[in-house]
Amino acid sequence: MSATTRPVGITGVGYFVPPRVLTNFDLERMVETSDEWIRTRTGIAERRIADPDVATSDLALSAASQALANARMEPERLDLIVVATVTPDAPFPATACIVQDKLGAVRAGAFDMEAGCTGFIYGVSLASQAVATGACDAALVIGAEVLTRVVDWTDRSTCIIPGDGAGAGVLQPTEEGRGILSFVLRADGSGGDLLKLPAGGSRIPTTRETVERRLHYACMDGNEIYRFAVRVVEEVAVECLDKAGLTLAEVDLIIPHQANLRIIEACAKRMGIAQEKWVCNVDRYGNTSAASIPIALAETVESGRLTEGQLVLLVGFGAGLTYGAVAMRW
Repeated sequence: MSATTRPVGITGVGYFVPPRVLTNFDLERMVETSDEWIRTRTGIAERRIADPDVATSDLALSAASQALANARMEPERLDLIVVATVTPDAPFPATACIVQDKLGAVRAGAFDMEAGCTGFIYGVSLASQAVATGACDAALVIGAEVLTRVVDWTDRSTCIIPGDGAGAGVLQPTEEGRGILSFVLRADGSGGDLLKLPAGGSRIPTTRETVERRLHYACMDGNEIYRFAVRVVEEVAVECLDKAGLTLAEVDLIIPHQANLRIIEACAKRMGIAQEKWVCNVDRYGNTSAASIPIALAETVESGRLTEGQLVLLVGFGAGLTYGAVAMRW
């Protein structure tokens, strides 16, 4: 770190997933699919589904409260709250402001960030700079999604993938040589049409026709996203570690975006890193977008798999197209 900045680490993590479980066998009764077909192509066995009266801010609040308790921090000490999501409670006000109010974080600024499944990485990267420069002393970054509200349950190629959940991390100053060592944020907007929700914005406003044409559901070119992910995960991971003067061989754990088990396996093979070093919970939660990395991080800490002094790499990719990585000494 330079003389004008200070080291920053994640001092508390938390997560929350809805109690309702939707298994592959449940999906067999909804669309033309099978447990074997889903497992073979995605590695997913089940996912969590929020109840109809539960919104993204509700999941975010539960994850945030756990992260604050884990960091032994009162909400009043927070200076900044960032919520990464593509499924906000509403276009405005920001979901982060709803969370700020319910937490009682009376002195915190708050805003939402939309970077698809890379959202938590983007949020951590930006919030850590605010803490590093002294602009704030404590920040809360949350990835939260209710993706099942924007899935077409008649489309067997997409409805098998998403799940709902939230994960959060508290960022504070830490000791030299620990915490966030480097990060890289990238985007390729030329691929934006590969993963999108077509209607509901200023380009295609909501009308009776857009609803009838089912344009308010997420759509994806799965094959192209697969190729994109396998390529950029290695690219951004190497670049991020190089910035910190590190190599892939020194990494203890990799926590990737939980999009698809086959993508994670392909990345591990391409990068020559043993599967045992990759954290994976996609079989239990499906793809929770911006929530997937913080949920996996919080579970890894909770289980004791990630311990003090280990080098961990967070790496993600998603709608935008966006991608990025964060290297941390835990």
